Amino acid sequence: MNYFAERLKSARLMNGLSLQGLADKIDNRITKQSLSKYELGQVIPDSEMIGILSEALGVRPDHFFSDQVLEFGNIEFRKLESYPAKERTRIVEIAKDELGRYLELEQILGIETRFDNTVSGISIQSMEDIELAAQTLRNHWGLGTGPLSNVIELMEDHHVKVLEIESTEEFDGFSTWVNGKSIPLIVLNKVKLNDAPDRKRFTALHELAHLILEVNHHPEKEREKFCHAFATAMLIPEERLRIELGGKRSKLSFHELAAIKQQYGISMQALVYRAKNLGLISDNYFRQFYAVFSQLGYRKNEPVAYEGAEHSNRFSQLLFRALAEDFISMSKAAALKNQKLAEFRKENMVI
Repeated sequence: MNYFAERLKSARLMNGLSLQGLADKIDNRITKQSLSKYELGQVIPDSEMIGILSEALGVRPDHFFSDQVLEFGNIEFRKLESYPAKERTRIVEIAKDELGRYLELEQILGIETRFDNTVSGISIQSMEDIELAAQTLRNHWGLGTGPLSNVIELMEDHHVKVLEIESTEEFDGFSTWVNGKSIPLIVLNKVKLNDAPDRKRFTALHELAHLILEVNHHPEKEREKFCHAFATAMLIPEERLRIELGGKRSKLSFHELAAIKQQYGISMQALVYRAKNLGLISDNYFRQFYAVFSQLGYRKNEPVAYEGAEHSNRFSQLLFRALAEDFISMSKAAALKNQKLAEFRKENMVI
């Protein structure tokens, strides 16, 4: 396989450029026809041109010679049938690049990525099955029934890869299996979710549900409903919500919902939905509550924000472990972070 040809095309797509766009970006030092020959594997450029291309595309020169092959499975961009193909391709190529560097680092450290799907045998036909799946996963991960402090880091600790990528388009996240069923991957929209950690947690768990639950045989609307329910069940188990609300209720207070939100990192809207689904409030009261919630403008911006941390530092931790133990050189560490050596030294204050 001509790795240079594949990697050049990937880097171009990561930048959302056409062949002519790339030619223009390098001031037409070479034509788009010449670039096409590079991508078809007919010609390999000299070291000077490789340097020019890496600078223009924002990648290290060694990016073009990685022999790692990643095959993504089916990708669903939730609620985005009209999602621009160019932006979709750009995000997928960025995800492949970031995941490739992540997996290379784990390989250097001898870390085996092996995800154990303990809920794969549960047939999902009802909400009771969803509750069982969430409880089973919580038990398997040793989580008890309490609040989850950092969902993203929790997933990464259990071999689910979570990447945060910037996109101005309207998508929350997507998920897929990589290289068959060996690596579960979740990609989140950093721009849209960074200021809403409760939404980021929910989205990550929703995408996890798409990966690990047997729901693909259901119609899309029902499938989404099951994945929503799994996310809320993971964030606040049934027994905990019953305790927090004191059993069945005729009314709910915004203040108590805000307090539960801050403790469990789940939106007030998701809490009310969960209370309805568990029979803790009536359908009629749910509709009344939601109408008031909407009138006050809380659908988009709830009155109280969840302030917990939702980010994983696992890649950086592994990178500096490898550097400290001399598994990699400073130059290799910079390459794995896709940074120039001087930039890496300055950013990380490495002497």
